[in-house]
Amino acid sequence: MSSPEISFVDPDTLAEWIERGEATVFDVRERHEWDEARIPGATLVPLSDFDASAIAAPDSSKIVLHCKSGVRCGMAAERLGAAGVTRPLWRLEGGILNWAQSGKPVIR
Repeated sequence: MSSPEISFVDPDTLAEWIERGEATVFDVRERHEWDEARIPGATLVPLSDFDASAIAAPDSSKIVLHCKSGVRCGMAAERLGAAGVTRPLWRLEGGILNWAQSGKPVIR
């Protein structure tokens, strides 16, 4: 079984992908973090009870994982690979902190 290619994406590029409908964003933070702030359109899939089957996106859409600062989304990507996912995965560089600091929209 091959592992997925895992790459980083910066907030500006991700914002473009979202605007063009090219990305499906998954937030692997915990519910209380999600309730405080989240990226519009993201789906919550907490790492603490991570379910790889909840990470689903059309073949034409890039799967983007994010967390607070960029660490937990790497663990989630590894778990997806272990669950047999082979398509490319993307991690939001610097997590939602970097997203917000870049002036991107956040739901509070």
